[in-house]
Amino acid sequence: MDLELVSFKICPYVQRSIITLKQKDAPFKLTHLKMGDKPEWFQKISPLGQVPVLVVDGQTPLFESSVINEFVDEATPGALHPEDVIERARHRAWIAFCNDCMGDFSQMSMAPSQEGFESARDSLLKKLARLEDAVSDGPLFAGQAFSLVDSSYAPMFMRLTLLEGWIADFSPFANLPKTAAWRDALLALPAVTESVVAEFPKLYRGFLVMRKGWLGQTYLATKS
Repeated sequence: MDLELVSFKICPYVQRSIITLKQKDAPFKLTHLKMGDKPEWFQKISPLGQVPVLVVDGQTPLFESSVINEFVDEATPGALHPEDVIERARHRAWIAFCNDCMGDFSQMSMAPSQEGFESARDSLLKKLARLEDAVSDGPLFAGQAFSLVDSSYAPMFMRLTLLEGWIADFSPFANLPKTAAWRDALLALPAVTESVVAEFPKLYRGFLVMRKGWLGQTYLATKS
């Protein structure tokens, strides 16, 4: 089976699928598009005009990271979803919850005002507090076994950790010991560390500054 994943270098949703592919040891080709440049061939295979798109055997495009991840899991040896049907549904629910967290995170990152930043930040922190109750004793979401829940949260955790180092008094994992330990375990995994380009922190920081949101202009634009 030939797999080609179409990506932007800093897209967190693409990163989810890269992590899954690497965790499953599935060979794939990674094609990066330039930000803001969506060639005609890409628009033909992406109904929403968004990444990720996984092209299977050169002819079948799949889109939406959750769909791509489930396809990769089902089409390759091993399983990243639990066998138990209830636990599997629970995992899918927490993946959907992650999508809502990512919505808050995006709003926080791009908010044009301090008020907008703080509102989105507070909403995200409340969700992370709810997540804390669902996390196992570790090291990963469901214990020892890597799951698609881990693939889903790792990109957001990576970005939150960068912001934690760049923004004074921003500690999203404070008072969340299980989530913090889970974050640390995820960010140490080769499938996660190898899921971004080497210059990712610089590219991500530059992207936030370019978007001219309150966060980027206040904390990042004047720093080297």
